[in-house]
Amino acid sequence: MDGNEKKSGSTRPRTTNTKYKQAFPKIDIIIMAKLVIFFLASALCFTTLLHFAAADADDFDRFHIKGSVYCDTCRVQFMTRLSKVLEGAKVKLECKGRENQTVTLTKEAMTDKDGNYEMEVMGDHEEEVCEIILVQSPDAECGDVNNQEFLRNAARISLTANDGIVSNETRTINPLGFMRKTPLADCPQAFKELGIVPDVTF
Repeated sequence: MDGNEKKSGSTRPRTTNTKYKQAFPKIDIIIMAKLVIFFLASALCFTTLLHFAAADADDFDRFHIKGSVYCDTCRVQFMTRLSKVLEGAKVKLECKGRENQTVTLTKEAMTDKDGNYEMEVMGDHEEEVCEIILVQSPDAECGDVNNQEFLRNAARISLTANDGIVSNETRTINPLGFMRKTPLADCPQAFKELGIVPDVTF
């Protein structure tokens, strides 16, 4: 009996130690697995951020221009209820150097059935003056162009990412109007409704 008691007493601590030794490696494996997953997820997020940053940098050199062309039936160079959109009107983007006025870029576009046009331009043109110019009207009775300086300034466009504009990709131009050769007879009434008296001869 004594021998059996000694033998059984000596085996109990060995069994307990074995259980602890088996438990600790399992805990280490779980921790290591979690760390591996964490580092992989971090690397994936970092790579994604770099991808979007590179894409945004590329977009700074690509500009989407859009605008519209109408027939100025009252020859006042702003839209009234008598104005009409022009389908098939041709416009041109022209960029010139600020110092020597050398033309550096030209691109044409034509309006759709709603009088809208769009064009895409590549490259940064910070050192140039760019503007949209009316080229050709589809309406023979509405084809005059007013080239006064204030109108040319209104048609100018910034094609650089260094201008503080929030939307770096899209540039929207003010509506441009070809003028009718003679104002419509209803123009005075339209002006009265607007509460204005423009300098127009009827």
